[in-house]
Amino acid sequence: MHTLPVQAGIGLRAPHINEVRASGPRVAWFEVHSENYFGDGGPALHALAEIRQDYPVSLHGVGMSLGGADALDHEHLRKLKNLVARIEPAVVSEHLCWSAIGGRWLNDLLPLPYTHEALDIVCAHIAELQDALGRAILVENVSSYLRFLPEDMPEWAFVAAVAKRTGCGLLLDINNVYVSAENHGFAALEYLHNIPIGAVQEIHLAGYEAIDGLLVDTHSRPVYPAVWDLYERSLQRFGPLPTLIEWDQDIPPLDVLCAEAAKADAYLDVARQNAHARAT
Repeated sequence: MHTLPVQAGIGLRAPHINEVRASGPRVAWFEVHSENYFGDGGPALHALAEIRQDYPVSLHGVGMSLGGADALDHEHLRKLKNLVARIEPAVVSEHLCWSAIGGRWLNDLLPLPYTHEALDIVCAHIAELQDALGRAILVENVSSYLRFLPEDMPEWAFVAAVAKRTGCGLLLDINNVYVSAENHGFAALEYLHNIPIGAVQEIHLAGYEAIDGLLVDTHSRPVYPAVWDLYERSLQRFGPLPTLIEWDQDIPPLDVLCAEAAKADAYLDVARQNAHARAT
């Protein structure tokens, strides 16, 4: 139950739920944002449970604030634990970021200072979350538009250390790597080459926008060619992995998302063929 097919999935968003229930599209799996289903009942949770009967589902959290200085919100954790028990997701994932301070919540996924102190905090929070859920989670690298200096280590070393210390898996967002590399002037390939191969268990792809001299991870456009190229390089390093197409703003018709997923599947097919050729 705790695996995703090594194929492309799409984010399940409200405009498409009825169509998915009615037509059963040829999609390998769906991801939902956990917090959207924290209620004790209602039509949204009922629809998700129905879809879960036919498709693997990944729960992707946006509000745990794993890197925050505050303690984890126990009510938030309780609701997530209940949802996991009800949906039995293939994967539970969260963002490697902070979103709250002093009990005040910010509607953003804010980057961490890459320091030893921050590493200790985030690892303690991940351990607490995994203990509460009774399972390993995946953590995702976020895009960033500023840095907290001085840093004790580059971002990729921080991400690798989190996986090593906690035993969690990594959800490698290729678009976020590309966006941050362009914004901060580091080499995206250096990032990839310093992430441990066995730790990466899932990949995200999305579209960005250029705004006021920065690349912004808006999830509002198709995947850009440069990101597809970086995805291809990622598959060469990490092998074929479950891959999600994210699209959260300016949401297009369902068939557009399915076409993006089919494109990712084509890259995965090539990666499988290359892996087979190397093995023989």
